[in-house]
Amino acid sequence: MVAAVAYPVAAATGLGAKVTAHALEHKTKILTTALPAETSYVYAPDGKTVLTMFYEEYRQYTKLADISPSMQQAIVAAEDNRFYQHRGVDPKGVARAFVANARSSGVSQGASTLTMQYVRMALRDSAKTPKEVQEATQQTSLRKVREMRMALDLEKEMSKEQILERYLNSAYFGHRAYGIYAASEIFFSKPPKDLTPVEAATLAGLVKSPSEYDPATSDQKDATGRRNYVLDRMTQLGYLSPDEATRAKTEPIRLKLSYPPNDCASVPEKWNSWGFACDYLKNWWSAQPAFGENRLERMDKLRRGGYRIVLSMDPKIQEAAEENVGTKENTGSPFANGIVVSEPGTGRVKAMAVNRTYSLDLSENGPSSNPEAGPNVKANYPNTVAPLLGGGDLPGYQAGSTFKMFPMLAALNAGMPLSTSFNAPHRYRSEVYDGWAPSNASGAMSGNQTMWSGFGKSVNTYFVWLEEQVGADKAVRLAEQLGLRWRTDVDKEQASPAKVKKWGAFTLGVSDATPLEMANAYAAIAADGRYCEAIPVQAIYNRDGTPTTWKTASGIEREVAKPRCRQVVNADAARAATDAARCPTGDTPARGSCGGWSTADSVRGTVGRPVAGKTGTTDSTRSAWFVGYTPELAAASFISDPDNPFNAVGDGQSQIPIKAVAQTLRDALKGQPTRQFTPPSDRMVG
Repeated sequence: MVAAVAYPVAAATGLGAKVTAHALEHKTKILTTALPAETSYVYAPDGKTVLTMFYEEYRQYTKLADISPSMQQAIVAAEDNRFYQHRGVDPKGVARAFVANARSSGVSQGASTLTMQYVRMALRDSAKTPKEVQEATQQTSLRKVREMRMALDLEKEMSKEQILERYLNSAYFGHRAYGIYAASEIFFSKPPKDLTPVEAATLAGLVKSPSEYDPATSDQKDATGRRNYVLDRMTQLGYLSPDEATRAKTEPIRLKLSYPPNDCASVPEKWNSWGFACDYLKNWWSAQPAFGENRLERMDKLRRGGYRIVLSMDPKIQEAAEENVGTKENTGSPFANGIVVSEPGTGRVKAMAVNRTYSLDLSENGPSSNPEAGPNVKANYPNTVAPLLGGGDLPGYQAGSTFKMFPMLAALNAGMPLSTSFNAPHRYRSEVYDGWAPSNASGAMSGNQTMWSGFGKSVNTYFVWLEEQVGADKAVRLAEQLGLRWRTDVDKEQASPAKVKKWGAFTLGVSDATPLEMANAYAAIAADGRYCEAIPVQAIYNRDGTPTTWKTASGIEREVAKPRCRQVVNADAARAATDAARCPTGDTPARGSCGGWSTADSVRGTVGRPVAGKTGTTDSTRSAWFVGYTPELAAASFISDPDNPFNAVGDGQSQIPIKAVAQTLRDALKGQPTRQFTPPSDRMVG
């Protein structure tokens, strides 16, 4: 505490021109309503299992009724034994400190009451600029007088019990423990209501100097001496009998230390793969205007706002996803195999799994497979926190023929029917795209094709022709409406207004995309063309338990965790796209013919219910994809080397994403009723 060395109590009523009554009245009103920073908790979907926390100051606000009487008594005894007699400023304490400090020619004794200390802490915690923090904490006579005046005013607005509650929730006890809840949990691993007199005296003694009286050091001499001092003060105030105090002072300080988790790296080991979902939550949060005007403000809210965040992940689906990409067994490969599962109609992410361990410790990782990275750059396996599944700033991976969905959907949405046919040659020279001449993967793909057979066999030349008919710009803009973003300079340039109409290779999936984007885009097709933004939460609550809301640009108040959906393509067009997308999986479309064979004909048998989807591979099979969906779920899986996109996975591994999606959908939907896709209308069949 900073002593009032030269100001009697009377100074508190005459502050001079520098501190106006109006300004102090405004600040006092803030103190009656402002609450200290609080830890935000992230829960599994059951709303009870804590996965991790976010905080700068570990703190959870606790009502006075939930704090043991011994703790309330101990803090009064330690810091302000006349707390219940004075009105915010203690004249006797000020006079005593003035005399003591005058005799010592320095600061030997303080005069701050609990109320004055709370004013200081509250001003610090509510400060919005560095200047305000400095004004709240600088050791000056002006600050001391300001505290006195505000303490006097505050006690006219708040009861002693309210002030004591706020104080106990604001004080710092060391070890990043702000407030009594955190201190009780960190030092004794128990709630504040269960603190004994000895434990309470130990904690109360810390407030004066948390480092000097730290009981967690090897030598507890100073901590014990300070605790015993508090016990003696409690006896003098009648809180303890002399015999109780004597017995208490003979007890050693018995700690049961615990260190609360913080941030995504602290997700428990048995939930390790949820670390990637936690990381996605952070990136999603930082983009939400509901939490501030910029990333810095939004992350500050996450770490100080006391939110209760319930993830949208489904434990059953997550377990299936982990099992089918080998999150525990296959971490030692440069090729990342990951999967994201999204819920059609809500956009809620139900699973995120990749064959990596979520960890900041890269010490056991080998060198990067990228020859241009240099010898000191670590690989991304087995440990990484990179957002390999999406939701961050990584561009993703070339998605190959999964992109054929976008020109087909654009054509259907423009009124072209599924039966639109073209005699697709093995190689097709495009006059629209300045003589570009792509070819098919196999000569067996040549011949007359429709959307059903062209999609089922993945006929490149058919889809280049189809994209010409509808316009590459229409396909690209539709992909953007379905959530795709261009992150590389090449993709941004090709998608620009000046070049987008000539981006013929777009339909072949030369652009990078993430599994999160692709799962969510295909989920919109499963939802009859209704696109919902990807979202990692099912609920967010404020510290008072109410749902967190925000106002949209149009002034409508809505819950932050509610799905945000819009119709992107008409329902009939989406149903037609689904009918064609049943062909690659070995399923039977409702209205047309797949042409005799398909690229992933094992999927229907594995899933065991109606399923649609699309395979995708790039040149030399540098990456391989499969995106599949049922009416209930959409899943996207890839395999690629995130460090070196030129490190080809090879044809032999192209089946891995197909199996991952098919088996995950099978396991996730086991025991659920079988739902059918809605067939397209006659108009869309043609």
